[in-house]
Amino acid sequence: MTRRPSSRRRRWLWFLFWALTEPAAMWLRGYPIGGNIVVRCRQGHLFTTLWVPGVSFKAVRLGWWRLQRCPVGHHWTIVTPVRIGELSEDENRLARERRDIRLP
Repeated sequence: MTRRPSSRRRRWLWFLFWALTEPAAMWLRGYPIGGNIVVRCRQGHLFTTLWVPGVSFKAVRLGWWRLQRCPVGHHWTIVTPVRIGELSEDENRLARERRDIRLP
């Protein structure tokens, strides 16, 4: 008879799996792994936000995407990371100047 892991242990294993998988997927896709990174909202606005793989402090996680408030357009939207190499110098500068709210 095989023992199934308890629900608490399954949740912990799932968290550990996701915490290791998201940074690896970001690195393989050419995105910065974490910290203050540039993101783009669905309306095309660029801004900088705190992105910690496996954790969301200011957003609702939806797999690869995050639902959070856009400080540029003042609306709730889905944001995704942006590769710095895809941005022009002006876009990169504007995105670095526009930051979402800091953590309390």
